[in-house]
Amino acid sequence: MKISFEALAEHIGVQFDDLSLLRTACTHRSYLNENKGSGLEHNERMEFLGDAVLELIITSFLYRKFPKKNEGDMTSYRSALVNANSLMKVADHVGLNEYILLSRGEAKDKGRARSVILSNAVEAVIGAIYLDKGYNAAANFISENLLNVIDIDEIVKNKTWLDAKSRFQEKAQEKMGITPSYRTLKELGPDHEKQFTLGVFLGDVQIATGSGLSKQEAEQIAAEKALAVKKW
Repeated sequence: MKISFEALAEHIGVQFDDLSLLRTACTHRSYLNENKGSGLEHNERMEFLGDAVLELIITSFLYRKFPKKNEGDMTSYRSALVNANSLMKVADHVGLNEYILLSRGEAKDKGRARSVILSNAVEAVIGAIYLDKGYNAAANFISENLLNVIDIDEIVKNKTWLDAKSRFQEKAQEKMGITPSYRTLKELGPDHEKQFTLGVFLGDVQIATGSGLSKQEAEQIAAEKALAVKKW
């Protein structure tokens, strides 16, 4: 079935001047491995741009919404809004899964790897909107499809923004006066399905390691293990 990027643009409410930008945002590297003569570009550069645009817009939103909150709190709130789980909710909300160009092998995978691909594609779509229509259009997309889908007030009220990495940092600072650091120990596999192993350190002492399909995921797993090791 041919993918209609005109339909995706209409669905997300953005009238692109250059629709090829949206197509690039939805093109995974694995698709090009099987379609080398397609003339297409994969979405990783656009994801890089979209990640920065998303962070700026969310930071600006939090700065205005919480005038009395400190930098540390707002950093945690931002992490809760832009993590892979939140971006997957955006992908579901806009039906992005139906528009991703993937290799046959990747198309069959419905598990964790697909979640990473979709959350990265959301950032790439934000990058495409920014390139084609500018900051305000990107901000409108994020407001409509992220901030209206994920309730930041509920996150703050129930403290669900305190993920494993945040909890470990709080405990480490409280009990030892140290801020944990994370270092990449190993990267295995091809670019489109790379496995990252990171260590979490207190000073020069490695407390635990974690592995995942993104560095963020590996950090969370390492932090969860470190909490158990330290019995915090």
